[in-house]
Formats: sequence, C-alpha cells, structure tokens
Amino acid sequence: MGAVRTKRMPRAVREQQMLDAAVRTFGQRGYMAASMDEIAELAGVSKPLVYLYLNSKEDLFTACIRREAAALTEAIRAGVRRELPADRQLWEGLGAFFTHTAQNPDGWSVLHLQARTHGEPFAGEVAAMRAEIVAFVTQLILAAAREAHRDPDLPEGEVAGLAEALVGAAESLADWANVTPGVTARQAAATLMNFAWSGLGNLMADRPWTPPEATP
Repeated sequence: MGAVRTKRMPRAVREQQMLDAAVRTFGQRGYMAASMDEIAELAGVSKPLVYLYLNSKEDLFTACIRREAAALTEAIRAGVRRELPADRQLWEGLGAFFTHTAQNPDGWSVLHLQARTHGEPFAGEVAAMRAEIVAFVTQLILAAAREAHRDPDLPEGEVAGLAEALVGAAESLADWANVTPGVTARQAAATLMNFAWSGLGNLMADRPWTPPEATP
C-alpha cells in the first residue's frame, strides 16, 4: 500500500514533504549532524528517493534555504499595507517578520544559524535574502523620513544605515524571542518599534510608541 501511495503522489508534493522533513532536521540538529537517513525516515520515503529528487545533502540544504528565504520575504511584503501611515507600515512589517520566525523556528534556524556558519554557497543564499529585506526596509524608512522632513528628494543613503541596523536588531531579537518563554511575536515587534521608532530618548522620558489595537 505504501509503495502505491508513493507512486501516485505528485513529485512536487513529495518534494515539499522531503523539504519539510529536511528543514526540521537541519533546524534542530544542525547541518553537519543531520543525516539523509534521518531525513528520509521523517519524510516517510527511502533514502534513494531523496537522492533521486534532490541529488545530494548539499543540494537538499540549498533547496531548504531557498524555500525558507522566499517564504520569509513574502511574509514580510504581504504583511505591509502601503496605504497606511509610515509607522503602521513598519509595525506591520515587523509583526509579519516576528510572526513568521516564531511560527517557523526550524526554518529560521536554517537561515540565521545553520546557513551562515557553513560557508559558501549557503551563506551567499542567505546574504541575498537579507539584502532584499534590507532594501525593502530602507524604502519604508525612507518614505517616513521624507514625509517627516518634507523633502521628497532626501537621499536614500541617509537612511540605509538605519535599515541595516533595524534588520540586524530584528534578527537578534527573533533569536531571543524564540527561546524565551512567554514572548509573543507582537511583544517582540513592539519592543523593536519602541527602540527604533520612538528612540531611546523618548523611552527614557516615558513616551513609548503604542501598538494599535489588535484586530479580531
């Protein structure tokens, strides 16, 4: 019966099943410790079938990185409504980021820990994803800065460093939130909004940025 189900399952579905198992294994055990036997067993397929579909451990890991990177960037873009004020756009983008990383901790581990620590080409795949996110955040901050300064020609370079700093802070905060009991995605996003939007000066003066009411 099992062999019949394997043959009838579409290739794309079977590949996603293998990638699900691989992301879980790589994320929890690490790239070096993860074995193709373990991944095949978790996916419910034979090891030769994994090699048939995805060639090698390296190719499988690269496929995991690309899938998880695409899912994260899409989640952030989809979470931002451009018709909202600048602070709400940034809030929603951060909320989408922390929600996705909280809901996909193994995928986040693959991207932020495993891929970065095992050299090329893995690190390059993640660097490309990060550059895309930084570019997106730069545009969000640039729109807000131009609005605040009433200068539609404010150079992008004026805020590029802020975007880099914000993305770096979000990455570190996601790591912390995922291992700290009781910290929700909303709380993590609000923490970073208070730091980035209100600024340390406003925090010291007890003037925090307040999240909007949660929508049902």
